[in-house]
Amino acid sequence: MIKVKTIIKLIALCLLLLSFMNIFSCGNSTEKVNHSADIKSVSTIGYNLSDPDKTIILPHILHEISGITVIDSSSVACIQDENGIVFIFDLLKQEIKKQILFHDNGDYEGITRVDKTIYILRSDGVLFEILNYRSSGFTKKIILTGIPANDYEGLCYDQKNNRLLIAPKGKSGKGSEFKDNHPIFGFNMTSGILIKEPVFKFNLSVLKSFAREHKAVNPKSGIKKVLASETEISFRPSAIGIHPLTNELFVLSGIEHMLFIFDIYGTIEYMEKLNPHIFNMPEGITFLKNGDMLISNEGQNKKPTILRFNYKLK
Repeated sequence: MIKVKTIIKLIALCLLLLSFMNIFSCGNSTEKVNHSADIKSVSTIGYNLSDPDKTIILPHILHEISGITVIDSSSVACIQDENGIVFIFDLLKQEIKKQILFHDNGDYEGITRVDKTIYILRSDGVLFEILNYRSSGFTKKIILTGIPANDYEGLCYDQKNNRLLIAPKGKSGKGSEFKDNHPIFGFNMTSGILIKEPVFKFNLSVLKSFAREHKAVNPKSGIKKVLASETEISFRPSAIGIHPLTNELFVLSGIEHMLFIFDIYGTIEYMEKLNPHIFNMPEGITFLKNGDMLISNEGQNKKPTILRFNYKLK
């Protein structure tokens, strides 16, 4: 009889322990989902977008930072969308170490570097060239690209094809043919002229279908997961960049807090809804040679930042 009572007590104790384990598991289900999403993000694209490896607070003069490009392993060139000034920012000392006045005030949105030359994109599609920017005797040039008038924000250098890529934030024209098609234009660096046809055409319905099928997830956005439903996708590029190791095209859509990744043929590979608490207003993207990614955020009602995400080999 004593043995039977002992066994009953042991069974009751085991059931009680199982009950507590289930309660604990339920209480942390969100964390488990988030952790799985983090792992998926790292294994797929090489970055955990919910956890920057470093956050740099920028000075107030860069509150409206609209674009960045890597200069070397410890510095970037930045622009803000009001002044015709390039700011060379030291990532280690976290301070501006040089300013280059290249034009009057205007709406400057994109910046990229090609060897010793810096290119700045104004929202009307005009390019500004700063040749030998490191020298005190640098020269400046205005390039009228002939690109269709629109609101342009994305600019990057496609080294493999020796061209600049230019992305409009909105539609590139009026009419049904432009309704759901978002182009990226190419500027040939050899000929110095705009490539006649867009080098990429992204179809909004294809992006929405991808969102529906793959459910782009923001790993950590409070208690619940945030899914990028197809109705949320508007695709309004605020910055573009080419990954130095994979040659993938990264596109930020700041206003909707989204990151899109395409292969070299323009096929969508990945998208993720970004946490607005981390990415206040993502307006710039660039990469270090080792694949580390830098994303700049306008201040809005917070402080402007540069977020660093170290590249984990996929």
